[in-house]
Amino acid sequence: MHICFLNPQGNFDPADSYLTEHPDFGGQLVYVKETAIAMAEMGHKVDIVTRRIRDDAWPEFAEDKDTYPGYEDRIRILRFPCGGDVFLGKEHLWPHLPEFVDNMLEYYVGYDKVPDFFTAHYGDGGYCAVLAQAKTGIGFTFTGHSLGAQKLDKLGTALNNMDTMQDRYAFAQRIAAERMSMRRAHRIITSTEQERYEQYSHPLYSGAVDVNTPHTFRVQTPGVNTRIFSARSRPDDAEFEAKLNKRLGPNGKPYVLVSSRLDEKKNIQGVVDAFAKSEALRDRAKLAICVRGIEDPFIQIANLPTAERAVLRPILDTIEQSGIKDRTVFLNLPSQQDLATAYRIFASRGSVFALTAFYEPFGLAPIEAAACGLVPVVTKNGGPSEIFKYGTGVLVDPFDPEDIAVGLMRGMNEHKVIADKAHDMVFQRYTWHQTATGYMEAINSSPRPGNDLLHPDASELIRFYLENKKEER
Repeated sequence: MHICFLNPQGNFDPADSYLTEHPDFGGQLVYVKETAIAMAEMGHKVDIVTRRIRDDAWPEFAEDKDTYPGYEDRIRILRFPCGGDVFLGKEHLWPHLPEFVDNMLEYYVGYDKVPDFFTAHYGDGGYCAVLAQAKTGIGFTFTGHSLGAQKLDKLGTALNNMDTMQDRYAFAQRIAAERMSMRRAHRIITSTEQERYEQYSHPLYSGAVDVNTPHTFRVQTPGVNTRIFSARSRPDDAEFEAKLNKRLGPNGKPYVLVSSRLDEKKNIQGVVDAFAKSEALRDRAKLAICVRGIEDPFIQIANLPTAERAVLRPILDTIEQSGIKDRTVFLNLPSQQDLATAYRIFASRGSVFALTAFYEPFGLAPIEAAACGLVPVVTKNGGPSEIFKYGTGVLVDPFDPEDIAVGLMRGMNEHKVIADKAHDMVFQRYTWHQTATGYMEAINSSPRPGNDLLHPDASELIRFYLENKKEER
């Protein structure tokens, strides 16, 4: 089968440049790449379709075609132009997506073979799938990853700032695109039941989807790249292990490890606050924070983008003002291989992995950490509460530093028991082969009946929602 992944905003290349460090990309790139590889290993032909960029700041995305080493005959990365050559943030892509779809279909019709099926990711990928379906009749699955309505709420959008928020985040276009995608998709893919019932039942999606309708959804968890993330050391780990162990100091105290994008919603500040306020936690452990691209953030913070500096500066201030600078290590781990090796080293010290996001739709990072032997201490808000149950992790309230501290202590005190359960759970349930199998079952199932298209703007719908939300308050 010939399957096409639609990811206009996700920038893929053989070297995995910027794989998860840019806020426009995030974990969806890992998700798409690994699912595509698993499908290819099952014998399918796979295209990952994204936007071509010819911008000196982004040289990795300039070629029309690419592939991944070892998959040259089964996976293609196809890049199509739209909106000019320079990099555009995802909020600025909306008016150019029809051009993107036209260029993609022109290539398939004129030079290749039209795919058998599309799988669309995020609202912009869904919008492209809707446009392509209207022209070709080809079906698609829709994977929202995270939805615009939740972001609209979390950022405090209200009637008095609606225009400003619209200018910044293009909520009207995004939510309309998501509604169209939900109505037209062959199946909607979610990572957890909680994502299905909590995200898709938002009032802004009323009339576009019914979370209780049979056969609308396929709940299919993402997986872990077990080629990289496992508790088994690799032959080429030794040099990096020695270097990192020297940096961490004598093998004594465990660490609280944080490895997330510098994004406010990831709430790294919550972990730092818990560490700063808990004497018991400071006596028990040290703190390690991964910041990709720089070695010493106290000196090199100016090298980071403005948005990341805004997140990191309060963290550094808290570390200095609370006197825990000598108990904090910052790590630059540029590759997944280095990250997995670091996870194994920290696990050998009885350490915990902390993800205290205010809300996390799924949470692939703590699953990867658990595969390497770390104990996941994770937010109770979102998908992690469904994943890390039955003693496979520790759930905490991300808004309560004291609860975070208690959870971190528990993770270290019960490290062996929880780590073993978490590791076994990952390898039983969370592999990319299982993810790809779930996608193929959804693709091969009977299609849902389509619905009429909606106009790609939801401004009035958002305004009505905010007016009623204000009345409820």
